[in-house]
Amino acid sequence: MNRDLISSPHLRVQPSVRGVMLRVLGALLPGIAVCTGLFGPGVLLNLLWCISAAVLTEVLVMALRGRSWRVIGDGSAVLTGALLALALPPDAPWWLPVLGGLFAVALGKQVYGGIGFNPFNPAMVGYVVLLISFPVAMTAWPAPHLAWAADAVSQATALDHVRTELTQGRTLSEIQLDPGFAGHQLRGWLWVSLAYLAGGLFLLQQRTIGWQIPLGVLLGMGLMALIFWGVDSDRYASPLFHWTSGAAMLGAFFIATDPVSASTTPRGRLLFGLGVGALTWIIRSWGGYPDGFAFAVLLMNILAPTLDRYTPTRVYGTGRRPERP
Repeated sequence: MNRDLISSPHLRVQPSVRGVMLRVLGALLPGIAVCTGLFGPGVLLNLLWCISAAVLTEVLVMALRGRSWRVIGDGSAVLTGALLALALPPDAPWWLPVLGGLFAVALGKQVYGGIGFNPFNPAMVGYVVLLISFPVAMTAWPAPHLAWAADAVSQATALDHVRTELTQGRTLSEIQLDPGFAGHQLRGWLWVSLAYLAGGLFLLQQRTIGWQIPLGVLLGMGLMALIFWGVDSDRYASPLFHWTSGAAMLGAFFIATDPVSASTTPRGRLLFGLGVGALTWIIRSWGGYPDGFAFAVLLMNILAPTLDRYTPTRVYGTGRRPERP
């Protein structure tokens, strides 16, 4: 190419939907590898069942709508299935991820018209339907250090264990002395969180996601935890515990950052993340579920249009914000 013909403006070419989905799937690989090592091959089976169900549902619904099934090539159904699978217990029966993949795509995406039109995060829609319908199956996780052993047993997650023991009148200091809790549960979930954090930082470096939502989620969760931990450290867990337990890192970087169902303005994304983080902590501490990230995301999905309306960006070159309709 003749360099004399190269001139400004140099505009960044926006990646295709398929390119973005593939990049996010690639960023999930460290988390998938660590989860498989800690919890066993059930993680991979969940991925197989969820992704297969999500893709097949997408094909069937598109056929019913008279549209081309080749839309599955954008990779959105695959990513939805993968995110849902990583939130399910590795020892879940095969029909659980199958139903989850079906509900995620049919009820969370296609019923609204397909990709780009869904007001709610599809993976979280599928997860919440399963959690409400099958609460026992959705809360049975294998112990991280026993996942590959022949006598592996299912037990509560670190979040669920802490919540249950607190209701029995025990303090956090006493709970942390339980055999295997600090040595295996907390360390196992710490490695999972670090793996998802590494993938999330890669997405930030590649500018696939913005920094506002992940920062908002971790700040919202951390500030709430810090305040109450400072008031009563025997009743409320530290920010570090909340950041490294449950779906905190997976949710902050991979779930809450869904570009369709989240806020789109810079300030709106930050407020969206803060809301998700704060609501997650509230549900974990006082709600009926040990984690609550899925519910927090869906609740903030409802508020996303309002946040965008009241946090408009400035009109380029004018120094003023557009008038609200």
